Amino acid sequence: MSSTTPAHSITVWNEFVHEKEDDRVAELYPDGIHDHLADVLAEAGHDTRTAALQEPDHGLTEDVLEDTDVLYWWGHIAHDEVEDAVAERVARHVREGMGLVVLHSGHHAKPFRQLLGMNADLTWREAEERERLHVIDPGHPIASGLPESFVVPEAEMYGEPFTVPEPDRLVFVSWFEGGEVFRSGCCYRRGKGRIFYFRPGHETYPVYHQDEIQRVLQNAAEWAAPVEGSPYPTEPRNVPDPAEDIDGYDT
Repeated sequence: MSSTTPAHSITVWNEFVHEKEDDRVAELYPDGIHDHLADVLAEAGHDTRTAALQEPDHGLTEDVLEDTDVLYWWGHIAHDEVEDAVAERVARHVREGMGLVVLHSGHHAKPFRQLLGMNADLTWREAEERERLHVIDPGHPIASGLPESFVVPEAEMYGEPFTVPEPDRLVFVSWFEGGEVFRSGCCYRRGKGRIFYFRPGHETYPVYHQDEIQRVLQNAAEWAAPVEGSPYPTEPRNVPDPAEDIDGYDT
């Protein structure tokens, strides 16, 4: 990443369950997936913090989210343990401008499904198969610095149909050794916030140690970070005073 890239405040959230229960995951990510991802993003010059399911408010208090430009979310087997109030808090901050990067099995995260308005279901298979990611939108900032395609040597297969809304932009499509394909890099806007779903990242494979994957994660921070704009309306409001005079109208 360029040294001129502005730093953003990034929070990496992880349910932090697999690392405590599966030795294979603990070996790859001894301090948790969230800690590893925070280090990857810090290498690009960003200010990072982590949060986990087990913390009060899952580590996602109003103050934390208010100070977060981009929230990264990794979850898998504990989606239902996320409190509805926290999920709604995250979704509200996205609509007001915070970026959200949803990783791998986070497709079933409560905030993601709420923001998309669909279940985000898919098919899957865990067979240590090869995945090739094709960059199909080479002009997109998230694809910056990547080759036309690259291989993830060991991957969990995700297959279509993927029950999400049609992406605003589709950056990556994956092909798997078993023949399936999948929309692996989906961009959305909800309110003022930008959302990026990125498929790779199964916990028992060293996916997040791969250079190309790390480049995508770093690029995503730049794309998803808040941009200036008009204030986002948080509730309905009456506007009795018009912007210009209306003939015959008296407030």
